[in-house]
Amino acid sequence: MNHVMLDLETMGQGNNAAIVAIGAVFFEPTTGEIGDTFYRKIDLESAAQFGEIDPSTVLWWLKQSDEARAEITSKSACHLLDALSGFTKWISQIEDFKSRVVWGNGSSFDNVIIGTAFKTASWEKPWAFWNDRDVRTVVELGRTLKGFDPKRDMPFAGTAHNALDDAIHQAKYVSAIYKALA
Repeated sequence: MNHVMLDLETMGQGNNAAIVAIGAVFFEPTTGEIGDTFYRKIDLESAAQFGEIDPSTVLWWLKQSDEARAEITSKSACHLLDALSGFTKWISQIEDFKSRVVWGNGSSFDNVIIGTAFKTASWEKPWAFWNDRDVRTVVELGRTLKGFDPKRDMPFAGTAHNALDDAIHQAKYVSAIYKALA
């Protein structure tokens, strides 16, 4: 598998948003197979050193479930640099740098934000820019061409706004749309 579904939980909406959790999963969009996972909660103080916090996003988090808020208050959270290092090591299971395909939910969100975090840390992003993929574009194709709406048609398993649960769910519905379009 060389496809990765990435999901971030952040404290902002801009390309420099503070990252408080990284979830990712290897998957094969043509078959729906789900592979190895990556998940790190990030200490809010270290996240704020490398990204911006938006008051409206903080207020949004305060309205979420206790389980979701655990993303930003966990005592087991790590430093952002440790999370980025761990993600780089994890994605390196795909040995060929040029074949790593990374999906994010929005062409200007997950991939851009983590890319900015890598740049702020003076580290190279661990995949090539031409292998960024956008979940929302595939969702729109499914809705428009096949009448398939994953928010309506696929039940969510896990905790909403848990970065790993969200990444797995997104991988499953991208794969379902791939199959519907085949």
